[in-house]
Amino acid sequence: MDTFIPLLTIFMLAVFVGFEIITKVPPLLHTPLMSGSNAISGITIIGAMLAATTPNTLTTVLGFLALVLASTNVIGGFLVTHRMLSMFKRKD
Repeated sequence: MDTFIPLLTIFMLAVFVGFEIITKVPPLLHTPLMSGSNAISGITIIGAMLAATTPNTLTTVLGFLALVLASTNVIGGFLVTHRMLSMFKRKD
């Protein structure tokens, strides 16, 4: 319980800074940032798979939830990137 308040403070600051950074990104940079987000989510998937295999029930459930959310982010990122790249193809 001694570490809850400092960890909550760090989490809230990360949410605030992340929101402020993302809202100031110009549309031209969204595709490169999406590929970076996919790379980070790939690392999250590895950690989530490791967490989901622990014998602790809470950790297993949280690991599975993280696995689902990170997979959704990766798939959505690839779909958005594919759609944006298809906009630049020549029309025959």
